[in-house]
Amino acid sequence: MKPETMNWMEVGRISDIPVLGSRCIKMGGTTIALFRTVEDEIYAIEDKCPHKQGPLSQGIVHDNCVTCPLHNWVISLKTGEAQGADEGKTLTFPTRVDGGIVSISLVAKREVAA
Repeated sequence: MKPETMNWMEVGRISDIPVLGSRCIKMGGTTIALFRTVEDEIYAIEDKCPHKQGPLSQGIVHDNCVTCPLHNWVISLKTGEAQGADEGKTLTFPTRVDGGIVSISLVAKREVAA
């Protein structure tokens, strides 16, 4: 789906998300963690590790990944996939930043592979 046809929802300012940190938002019954890298890239993933559903928003951000605080699984912020020998995936949501405003698209979320 082309970015201009996605249903974008503003969720805050980039300055609301600390560098190498996160901020959570609720969308219905889903908690989405917004992460900001050193390069000011913004990623949005479900705040749930595919291993034991640990709160990824409380993990350590590094190299476009986050390490789960419960069992040290490393999850790609780009794809939601577990890295290394671990297997699993969490939902990811497309993001954009325009004029310092962060938006996510719920229409084009990538589903977890079965």
